[in-house]
Amino acid sequence: MNKKTNRFIPVRYLNDALVVIAAYLVALWNIGHLDQWNPSFTILALVIWYFVSSFSKLYADRRSNKFAEEIIFILYHLILFTILLSSSLFFLKPSGVYDFSFFVYFIGSNFILAAVTKYILRKNRHAAFYQGRMNDLVLLVGATAAAKNFYETVEKYYYYGYKVEGIIDDEMNNIQGCDYLGKISQLDLILKSRFIDEVVIALPTEDYSTIQRCISICDYYRTKVRILPDFQQYATSSVSIQTIGQVPVVNVGRLPLDRLENRILKRVFDVVFSIVFMLTFGLLLFPLIALLIKITSKGPVFFRQERWGLNNETLTCYKFRTMVKESADVDEDGNYQQAQKEDPRITWVGAFLRKTNLDEIPQFWNVLLGDMSVVGPRPHPTPLNIESMNTVDNYMLRHIVLPGISGWAQVNGCRGETRTTEDMQERVDFDLSYIHRWSFWLDCQIILQTVINFFRGDQNAY
Repeated sequence: MNKKTNRFIPVRYLNDALVVIAAYLVALWNIGHLDQWNPSFTILALVIWYFVSSFSKLYADRRSNKFAEEIIFILYHLILFTILLSSSLFFLKPSGVYDFSFFVYFIGSNFILAAVTKYILRKNRHAAFYQGRMNDLVLLVGATAAAKNFYETVEKYYYYGYKVEGIIDDEMNNIQGCDYLGKISQLDLILKSRFIDEVVIALPTEDYSTIQRCISICDYYRTKVRILPDFQQYATSSVSIQTIGQVPVVNVGRLPLDRLENRILKRVFDVVFSIVFMLTFGLLLFPLIALLIKITSKGPVFFRQERWGLNNETLTCYKFRTMVKESADVDEDGNYQQAQKEDPRITWVGAFLRKTNLDEIPQFWNVLLGDMSVVGPRPHPTPLNIESMNTVDNYMLRHIVLPGISGWAQVNGCRGETRTTEDMQERVDFDLSYIHRWSFWLDCQIILQTVINFFRGDQNAY
């Protein structure tokens, strides 16, 4: 991490100190006791805030993650902060009014102010990355497929904050667009003559001696090292790394949702979330959308389609009808017709429903039936499954968990028409990543990002 990035870290800590103080003033003002400002409470709150951050990982570098994840960590941090602060007040009993209404205003203000200010800081940081003022300079070691993927990713997403200075490899088969700086044996000379923030080693895992030599050279120059591992052979399993003594060990273990307690937690959340949604937004949206569909086009309100779910079993997926009654799923040659941009089969009401995901609301009934989850890989129609199962790597593995109304692939832009095998492969890779790293908080993040996309819009939603 370069010096300019390091200077950004104290700004984040100072920002949160101002947030806590401002939230305290807002809370006192709302309960009518602004005159009872207590410096001791301020100090206590700040100490607990920073202490809790070591557990909540509030200040972890999430430059490559969506802001929805940062919001989830803010919520998690505030839960821990509230528990510890209220417990401390119970025992210390400082002067002042710290009742339930105070905490509602205090914690609520903390959340709003923290979310808004962190978003502003995030956008300022992105602007600095775009202008090249805070980028970490990276040297790639090894012209492998992993190195190529890394280079293309950081070039495409400038807000990750990385700039690849070049690549070294024993052969001249360098990556297009990336400067070739020499052979691996020249790593020592390059680190001596150039300023490099990080070295990313993308060598084959069997080239252990070269990897160790590169790490030793980087350690000598106190340069941060990352290794791009090749874990494709473990795509069917959950992978983690730990050490036994000084020996690194790759654990190929059960998936998170293989555990009974996780499945119960996810199912309880699905049922509660679905019921709450249907009793609030659903009561208003269902009749309104049904009426719009009925008066603007002929045909039924709901659309039913056979799709594949858990363990490749078929399910009847419910949606609001978005196409004209006469539309067909397959063309004259028997090929499945995915919805396309400006598809003539889509009604004007249907276009709005698809753009906003409101056509998916009836799938909460699928969730209550146990056929689907609120979050999971999107279920595909049977013809699309048959078409993809033999052309897309690990395609069928996405069916080892319940499908979802929204998913990790969808919030990362992989939605709409899959024109090529590569498009479907990217979607499946996101689905498998979700399955392998599932957590309750990840589900919350995906739901939040889905809501954000609803208001922001998605160019691939049609």
